[in-house]
Amino acid sequence: MKILALCTGNPERLPGKSYKTGIFKHAVNGAVMIDAEGLVGDAICNRKHHGGVDQAVYVEGSLTLDWWSGEFGRPYEPGTFGENMVISGLDNRDVCVGDRFISGDLVLEVSACRIPCATFAARMADARLIKRYTAAARPGIYCRVIRGGIAEAGMPVDHQAFAGAKVRMPELMETFGRQLSETDRARYLAAPIHYKLRAMLEAQ
Repeated sequence: MKILALCTGNPERLPGKSYKTGIFKHAVNGAVMIDAEGLVGDAICNRKHHGGVDQAVYVEGSLTLDWWSGEFGRPYEPGTFGENMVISGLDNRDVCVGDRFISGDLVLEVSACRIPCATFAARMADARLIKRYTAAARPGIYCRVIRGGIAEAGMPVDHQAFAGAKVRMPELMETFGRQLSETDRARYLAAPIHYKLRAMLEAQ
C-alpha cells in the first residue's frame, strides 16, 4: 500500500447555502505536515461535527473509490468526498476501529466511520446520496493522529490490524445511533472508538 493522494481545502460556499465548508478538497503537490489536528493548512469550518483529535484525518481506500467511480460512471478525482488521504489497495469494508496506518514517522489510528450528512449530499449535488451512501456500506474512515509527521504521495503505508475486538466500518455505520446488545456494547467499548461515540455508549 502507499499514499496515492493528500488533499486539503479552503473555506468555500456551497451553491444555495449561506455557510462555508471545507469539504471541497484537492490533491496537493509535495509534502504535508500532519499533526494532532490533521493536515496543516486544511480548512475545517464546522468544528462541532468535523475535525478534532478523533477526526483529525479522513481516509479513503482506492478500491472503495474505484467502486464509486463505477457507480457514478465517471473517474473519481481525489478529494471529491472531502477526504484528506487516499491509500492504494485499501477497501474501506476491511478496516476496523483501532487499525493503524503507518507511513514514515506518521501513525494514524482508526476511530470512527463517516456518517453521511446534508453538506456531503449538497457538495455531490445528489439529494439521494445519503441513502445511496448508507446502502453501499463502504463508509470513509476517520483517524486520530498517534504520532505526527511529514507525508507525501508515493510514500509506503503499512496497515496494521487492531489486535482486540473487531468493529468494522460498515457495522459501525449501520449501528450508529441504535441501542446495542450488551455483548456488542462491550465489544465496541473495548476498541479505541471516537470519544463522542464512547460517551454515547457509556450512557446507554
